[in-house]
Amino acid sequence: MRTAVAELSDDDFAQPSGCTGWLVRDLVCHLIIDAQDVLITLVTPAETEPTRDAVTYWDVAETPPTGDDPLDALIVRLAAAYKEPRLLKFHLDDVGSAAGRAAELAEPGLHVSTRDEVLTAGDYLSAYVLEWTLHHLDLVAHLPAAEPPAEGLARSREMLEKIARAAFPASFSDKDALLVGTGRRAPTDAERAELGELAAKLPLVLG
Repeated sequence: MRTAVAELSDDDFAQPSGCTGWLVRDLVCHLIIDAQDVLITLVTPAETEPTRDAVTYWDVAETPPTGDDPLDALIVRLAAAYKEPRLLKFHLDDVGSAAGRAAELAEPGLHVSTRDEVLTAGDYLSAYVLEWTLHHLDLVAHLPAAEPPAEGLARSREMLEKIARAAFPASFSDKDALLVGTGRRAPTDAERAELGELAAKLPLVLG
């Protein structure tokens, strides 16, 4: 994803992303904060037993975000403060690469604390595979840029199916399962018919 951002043109940052109310620059700013969150969480050990895992980490909301949330609005203001896209690129590469190194060094069984919950570092990082895969799809939603790697798409689909407690039809690609499953695009009539009872559970709005 850092490579995909690095290859964007300045004009790309002013294009809409797949996140409601956010331009690409706003999404990249959010990714910087996500990377900071990874760094903070991995050095915030917990002495108690895990309360969540990579799947139960996610809460499913009843309605999609509107972009009016105060934190979402803050992201937009922070992104605008960068002025030049190259600064967003630099900060994401700087903090994102540090988060990647921290993830590689982390002991998977370490108990860490975030959002008033306790997870193993391995489960926490697995949850972020889903987070960043979805946001990578958001990043390239309206741009001819590189999509997420197949391994990340497959792992994210697996987690989403566990959250839904149902499997998507085999005819759905991993990308389509993620986009339709999280409401990033509406299913076609044919896809809705294939989804069957699962269609009533969608979209899964993760938070």
